[in-house]
Amino acid sequence: MHLSPPNVVKQTIDRFLLAVAAISVMAIVAPVEAEAANRKVVVAKKQRSVAQRVNKSYVAGKRRSVVIAATPRPSYGKLAGLHGTQDELELRSSVALVVDQDTNEVLFSKNDSAVLPIASLTKLMTGLIISEAKLPLDEVITITQDDVDTEKGSTSRLRVGAQLTRGEALHLALMSSENRAANALGRTYPGGLPAFVALMNAKARMLGMKDTQYVEPTGLSSRNQSSAKDLATLANAAYQDALLREYSTSPGYQMAVGKRTLQYNNTNRLVKNPDWDIGLQKTGYISEAGQCLVMQAKVAGRKVIMVFLDSAGKLSRLGDAERVRRWVETNTPATVTPATSTVIRQVNG
Repeated sequence: MHLSPPNVVKQTIDRFLLAVAAISVMAIVAPVEAEAANRKVVVAKKQRSVAQRVNKSYVAGKRRSVVIAATPRPSYGKLAGLHGTQDELELRSSVALVVDQDTNEVLFSKNDSAVLPIASLTKLMTGLIISEAKLPLDEVITITQDDVDTEKGSTSRLRVGAQLTRGEALHLALMSSENRAANALGRTYPGGLPAFVALMNAKARMLGMKDTQYVEPTGLSSRNQSSAKDLATLANAAYQDALLREYSTSPGYQMAVGKRTLQYNNTNRLVKNPDWDIGLQKTGYISEAGQCLVMQAKVAGRKVIMVFLDSAGKLSRLGDAERVRRWVETNTPATVTPATSTVIRQVNG
């Protein structure tokens, strides 16, 4: 059947209108779909970015968790409020005592009767017992698992199985505060650690150190406790021993251990300071004790013994020693007067 010309024209127009309508619809829909697609891409990118940031934060958190250490316990002196005691020298140590070694005159005192943990100042008594026993210093002793610190988890370059002479162990204990060396000295003493610790306490009583007790030879235990007065007595007794004077003030020592050569240095850098004439010294630190220092030195022509306990800050004990030295140097013997002393007995954490 043939269509008439008007009908053909009408159909052509209808098709044209339908095509235009379709194109219009496509023009409207396509940007919407493209925009939606773009939004999906942006959202996906943001999600990946957030995920990456979260992952980085998590990894960083893990890394930080490895290096962040637990907050140290406050020292017993801080818990007892000893740091609130003021003194004319503005010392950072809560306990201090300065004594003229020749006359026993107290030049300066601050909380000198407080009984506190003494950390590695313990090793002065360890050294005194070993030296007075006259055991062969060239005898070789071996570091064992029994010498590893289980109290504080401290490390040591003396590995289990390392061998050194008794003299070397004594040297490292006094100069570098080597804990495994100190423990090995007590462990290898005739009768073992129990006999050695008993001798430490017996020696303290013999010297009149009534505030002092020892439970082991390193000072890692907070139950090793004493007062500044007792420690001044110990320092005076230890000073009479030439070996303890030599080893405690030695600036450094190099030692072969197996195939390794180890360099040890003194824990008290004042021994290398030309402004100081130090005859005996020992440092100490555990969190319960704070920073500690005992020294015998010649200041302004006087032999003095200085005791600093529970000092706040790594270098503050040395700063306190410097302050005391300048104070003694600028005061004649007649004008040096002791600071007020607060009497505090046993302090427990």
